[in-house]
Amino acid sequence: MSDTSTSAPKTKPVRVSPARSVAFDLLRAVLRKGTPLDEALKAHRGFGLLPVSDRGFARLLAAVTLRRLGQIDRILAGRVTKPLPARASAVWDALRLGVAQICFVETKPHAAVDTTVDLVRARGHDSYAGLTNAVLRGLVRDNADLGAPEDNLPDWLRASWRAAYGAETTAAIAAALMREPTLDLTVRDDPTAVAASLGGTVLMAESVRVPLTGNIPDLPGYDDGAWWVQDAAAALPVRLLGDLAGRRVIDLCAAPGGKTAQLCQSGAEVLAIDRAAKRLTRLRENLTRLGLSAATEVADATTWRPKAPVDAVLLDAPCSATGTIRRHPDILHLKAPGDIARLVDLQTRLLANAAEMVKPGGQLMYCTCSLQPEEGEARVAAFLAERPDWRRAPIAAGEIAGGGAWLTADGDLRTLPSHLPDAGGLDGFYAARLTRRAAAVGGGAPLKRARIPVND
Repeated sequence: MSDTSTSAPKTKPVRVSPARSVAFDLLRAVLRKGTPLDEALKAHRGFGLLPVSDRGFARLLAAVTLRRLGQIDRILAGRVTKPLPARASAVWDALRLGVAQICFVETKPHAAVDTTVDLVRARGHDSYAGLTNAVLRGLVRDNADLGAPEDNLPDWLRASWRAAYGAETTAAIAAALMREPTLDLTVRDDPTAVAASLGGTVLMAESVRVPLTGNIPDLPGYDDGAWWVQDAAAALPVRLLGDLAGRRVIDLCAAPGGKTAQLCQSGAEVLAIDRAAKRLTRLRENLTRLGLSAATEVADATTWRPKAPVDAVLLDAPCSATGTIRRHPDILHLKAPGDIARLVDLQTRLLANAAEMVKPGGQLMYCTCSLQPEEGEARVAAFLAERPDWRRAPIAAGEIAGGGAWLTADGDLRTLPSHLPDAGGLDGFYAARLTRRAAAVGGGAPLKRARIPVND
């Protein structure tokens, strides 16, 4: 609804920056409708019509605003002394974009001010144009205290991380999450050559980190299937399973398929399971581009069982994804403590069922891209307490690039966004390598051995 109080007449048509208009819509979709940012991007009709550079700016502006929202609102609260009415929520969101440009995106101040005023007018709030102009010009003039990165964390998340990692590490994590994410690739062959062709660096093993510029499908090697996008931390669990050549492996909750591709590349006989048919279609498309193949099946991994136990199961369980906030800043605003409890229940059921798919002597790799101990260390501890036929196979410091700094006291993998700060950080990731005892003490009799059926 337009705000008509003390409206000033328009003297000329309002020309709005298309990129900023899209960023405004994206911000509103996340904060006012609860839509994940990636979904909002896909659904926005105007986003794909923008030039490539404008698409990049629109996404950047929306992401930075979501990432820095606590700091931004703190700045605004000190400058907008009278709360805006509910009908003017669009004005507040436009102001948020303006502050983000002035303080965090390094837009030219006059452009940030003028385009925000135009945006407010174009959205039917002429009467707030003067306020918008005054607040942003005052910010340009006064250089406000920006606060700290931790100001952007919801209270429950800050408390959780301080309890798990301590105040100093929590501050380092928060600072790392405020940086723009890197683009990591897992390379099929010759990481050094791929890094050279893309102007990147070899980060570890087959992981190459490259500048995030332009459309990913336009990068050299994409069409040839030379690499796929995968954060360096997320690429570690498959490598920790050891030699997989000729082994039968099930990848649960497999889409979009980065780990599936790793398993195939390692020479394993792979069956990828996911409950979403569309996501499995995307997985198959990715494998086709890479020249790899795996059997696939649409199924609920909490109840599905293979015809015979297998050598290894990889379970990258659905989680709160709090380790990926630098890539998905909407998580700061869309997740709540109640989500963790719901996900823990799901993870418990997935882990229990996955254990029944592994033959005695086989391996189970449980992992999540969450920083919440409830979804990682606590899940594995509870599982091992109930299953004497399983034991942890601790990861040794020499098996991973980060050495002991990336391991828990029990020998599980635990990367933090604050790791590798000079190289751009990592996603927060947890993984535990588990082994089923050769002489099973519980959990049912082994199923008859058979090859994994192909169901493509």
